[in-house]
Amino acid sequence: MSFLSARKKSGLSQVAAGERLGVAAAAVCQWETGKTYPDPRRLPEIAKLYGCTVDELLADEQQVSES
Repeated sequence: MSFLSARKKSGLSQVAAGERLGVAAAAVCQWETGKTYPDPRRLPEIAKLYGCTVDELLADEQQVSES
């Protein structure tokens, strides 16, 4: 799973996710494109919002599809 697929699976837009996390939608976009990454301490909060685990959030897309 990626940040993008996790967010889409949760049904949130970039704007909504950003609002709930207290960051700009542009930050969410950058996480999804790999330009930047969130502070590692925020990963549990992001995973909870997206309804997944931190491991799933950080897993390579190919690893998830092989499971």
